[in-house]
Amino acid sequence: MGVTYKYFGAPDGATAARVPISMRPEELGGDELGMNGMFTKIKPETMAAMVLTGIEGVPLYKVPPLELVVLHPDYAVVKLPMTVVNPLRGIGEEAVGAAAFIWSTVPDRGGPRDAFNVYQLLHEWQDFSHRLHEAGHQPYCLVWP
Repeated sequence: MGVTYKYFGAPDGATAARVPISMRPEELGGDELGMNGMFTKIKPETMAAMVLTGIEGVPLYKVPPLELVVLHPDYAVVKLPMTVVNPLRGIGEEAVGAAAFIWSTVPDRGGPRDAFNVYQLLHEWQDFSHRLHEAGHQPYCLVWP
């Protein structure tokens, strides 16, 4: 059993801190804060690096840190910088494909990822970034061990 990451949007940190924490990820419907959230096994730090290095060309050492909103023995809520979701709204297929290819060559614990899987993931994030922008929300991640 691994860590589950639930990405969601909220207008501010106080709202994000009130995410239902007593429920397991599979019990959450994704609309608890009025946003369709995303469940994934991809860490928020990895997503930040993937977008900022693959799309924006930011050196890995300049990727901004995540902001801790809540730390509890059973869960944590972190805020992602808007620089992680904003770049996705204005790019086209070519840029998504190029970023997916670049990221697919970066080894992680399981080895390099398939470029098509990364491409699909970036498209999911692109949709998520549009929903965040339309709602005027910030990106947050709920982490369960």
